[in-house]
Amino acid sequence: MSKRTVLVVAHTGRRPARVSARQVIERLADAGIAVRVLDGEAEELACPGVDVVPSIAAAAEDTEVVIVLGGDGTLLRASEIARPAGAPLLGVNLGHVGFLAEAEMEDLDETVDRIVSRAYDIEERMTVDVVVRLNGTTLTRTWALNEATIEKASRERLLEVVAEVDGRPLSRWGCDGVICATPTGSTAYAFSAGGPIVWPEVEALLMVPISAHALFAKPMVVSPRSTLAVELLPQTPGGVLWCDGRRRFDLPPGARVEVVRGERPVRLARLHGLDATGAPFTDRLVAKFDLPVQGWRGRRAPS
Repeated sequence: MSKRTVLVVAHTGRRPARVSARQVIERLADAGIAVRVLDGEAEELACPGVDVVPSIAAAAEDTEVVIVLGGDGTLLRASEIARPAGAPLLGVNLGHVGFLAEAEMEDLDETVDRIVSRAYDIEERMTVDVVVRLNGTTLTRTWALNEATIEKASRERLLEVVAEVDGRPLSRWGCDGVICATPTGSTAYAFSAGGPIVWPEVEALLMVPISAHALFAKPMVVSPRSTLAVELLPQTPGGVLWCDGRRRFDLPPGARVEVVRGERPVRLARLHGLDATGAPFTDRLVAKFDLPVQGWRGRRAPS
């Protein structure tokens, strides 16, 4: 039987993340599990006995799980490594909201125990595949877990775009941008722009205009089989495509951005037995946004 292996990714710019990562590595090693760390983080973590690997997709190959210590940004970075390998991500939140994280720092020891005992399930999250074209020529291909956002490149002028759904024109907007998001991304940038919150198990794509000067500029939820497209008008200034706020591509005037459901999901590990985790998504919303629920009495038993 091959040895169990875990990849640990940390936001090494934060001392709590470094301390927590060392704690995780030590506990995993004590359980006889091999640990990998990324070459760009190894010096800061300074843990003997770990396998230092390049920060590429191969780092997660044949790993049981990728433990991520940081905020959602760190988890999104780790997803670029884990997704090609099909390795599940388990986030320990050291940031602010941390919607993608499965555990909080105070649950760290018990979280590692759940990994050691394999007390977790795997949940798949939709992604989007993105193609940028210009006059029929493909300029780039990329993907996103949260969202692909077409934004104006300069602050002075609006971006003039035409939105399209399933090959049919929908509307023309003068706007700051357009967000094409997944349900996972509905609590990220799309939420900040006024989009709806979509439960993760709902399969759908979202299109959310940003500060559009138009009467019809509401957020839309469409079929996961749909193709969303945003075309920059030739006379508009160039724009910028951002994927998950990490991967940036310049968009020339006339560029066309097409967004479809991704062929490859991102896998998340969901733990058993922690009060703070494995909760229904409704409970996560209440906890993350500190929503008022006082007065709720629940469903009454039948008389």
